[in-house]
Amino acid sequence: MRVIAGSAGGVRLTVPKRGVRPTMDRVKAAIFSSLGETVIGARVLDLFAGSGALGIEALSRGAASAMFVKVSANRQKQSRKISPRRI
Repeated sequence: MRVIAGSAGGVRLTVPKRGVRPTMDRVKAAIFSSLGETVIGARVLDLFAGSGALGIEALSRGAASAMFVKVSANRQKQSRKISPRRI
């Protein structure tokens, strides 16, 4: 899994082999293609953010901020380990 475009385009994100089902790159591409430039400066809410890939992608594409909401504390710990500190 990787960040598709923006300031962190091409950066690989590692995710645990179990317990997380990351959004496929082509699905992320379709979502952000539809959103276009509305992402720039937006505040993004990544619900059920397992890997955090959607929120990280939004930040890379110019979102002002992203809030990641987790279902379980265990997954939250996993996501902290895989999220880049700086996009």
